[in-house]
Amino acid sequence: MIDHINWVHTSLLLFTDLAIRIGLSVRVIMRKRSASVSLAWLVVILLLPFVGSIIYILLGENRLGEHRALRAADSVTILEKWSTKLQHATKVDWNRVNPECEPLHRLITAEFSIPATQGNDLQLIDASDLFFDNLIQDIQLANNCILLQFYIISLGGRVNDVVQALITAVQRGVTCRILADSIGSSAFLKSDKAKKMVSAGIEIVEALPAGIFRSLFVRVDLRNHRKLVVIDASVAYTGSQNLVDPLYFKQESGVGTWKDTMTRIRGPLVEVMTASFFYDWMLETGTSIDYLAQSVSVTPHDVSGDAIVQLLPSGPGFRENAIHDLLLTTIYAARQELILTTPYFVPDNAILTALESAALRGVAVTIIVPMKNDSKLVHYASQAMFENLAQAGVKIMLFREGLLHAKTITVDNNYSLFGSVNLDMRSFWLNFELTLFVYDQVFTQRLRILQQHYMAGSVPLDYAAYCKRSFYQRFKENAALLVGPLL
Repeated sequence: MIDHINWVHTSLLLFTDLAIRIGLSVRVIMRKRSASVSLAWLVVILLLPFVGSIIYILLGENRLGEHRALRAADSVTILEKWSTKLQHATKVDWNRVNPECEPLHRLITAEFSIPATQGNDLQLIDASDLFFDNLIQDIQLANNCILLQFYIISLGGRVNDVVQALITAVQRGVTCRILADSIGSSAFLKSDKAKKMVSAGIEIVEALPAGIFRSLFVRVDLRNHRKLVVIDASVAYTGSQNLVDPLYFKQESGVGTWKDTMTRIRGPLVEVMTASFFYDWMLETGTSIDYLAQSVSVTPHDVSGDAIVQLLPSGPGFRENAIHDLLLTTIYAARQELILTTPYFVPDNAILTALESAALRGVAVTIIVPMKNDSKLVHYASQAMFENLAQAGVKIMLFREGLLHAKTITVDNNYSLFGSVNLDMRSFWLNFELTLFVYDQVFTQRLRILQQHYMAGSVPLDYAAYCKRSFYQRFKENAALLVGPLL
């Protein structure tokens, strides 16, 4: 009798698991996502009884939550209306730039209604100390409002100097708002220093709050990966660096010092970047844009330089494939040279094919990635992708002077992409990201010089040694590649 009951329970468990796996597999197929993403999820669901189904339920779909999704839709409309008003006052002379730039601009404008702006000054900042020096000086000169948004805020070193400058600014009457990602900045958000900052009058908001209970209703690994500072709506910063001092950050990881780059911006683009911050602040707090605009005193900006730049915010709530499709367009537009830097290189087949195609048609394609990575899975998955790229003629450089965290693309030494987007599936579809499309030869040439500096600190992939990898090494790489679309 007991054996019969056990057999019934076991059979029921097996049939339940089978039904769940079949049901979720059908759901994955019917969602019509890219083949690599769908296949990766099918592997997880079908090979891991119960556990795979739980992982998919928690992480498999971009669930923002009902109220947040509604706010996201409303906020996108507000952001587009703001940018459309700016568009009427912005005159761009497309005859002075590469002919490939205007089609990119039209594509972004068609998808987001966020126009390019002319008359911007972009200062490329290639060292963390220089970034902190400029940021602290601008905070000290602020007299109206300071807006900061980072995926990671980690106390220690120069970050403590920034915190003190913010507290001093609030004490003299400057409004200060900080948006910090719930997971990336979890230690900071729970710290005594954060409590002291709030007590001093600094507004700190947790972006995309995460927790065990919340994971039942929303996808908790959707993260706000943007790095953005706006001061007095007249000066802005963005790029790849979090609010961390690399001399204190992840020193135990064994990958060396993190290398980042930022840009300091003046001109009409700052107004669009202010609107981008407002979008995320409204998404988290529900605060009206009218209230935010009154507190910041956003006014049209005079011409500060000559650069034509277009801002692209991407992520859940925006068009799903936007940044991915624009990267594809950029790669296919290259005619002579394409240089990319990224810490996490796990693209899909479409991006890989575009890179191989560019190399085969004679474009000098160079990809610079860290020799050591803080993610073993990403490291192995990247290694698995190098063979076809190298065979097509893509030059793969391994940066050996730390973890190269800069996310940059230069095209034909003529125009460039700069921001927070990695060449991986997470950045394409899961993270809230920020990218500058810079239709300016002068800035691009400066960025290319920095890329050349990164190359000088790198070694080329030894293809002969790479081909002699052991079976065990290749197995690890290919196994990691199976879940690459989910990294």
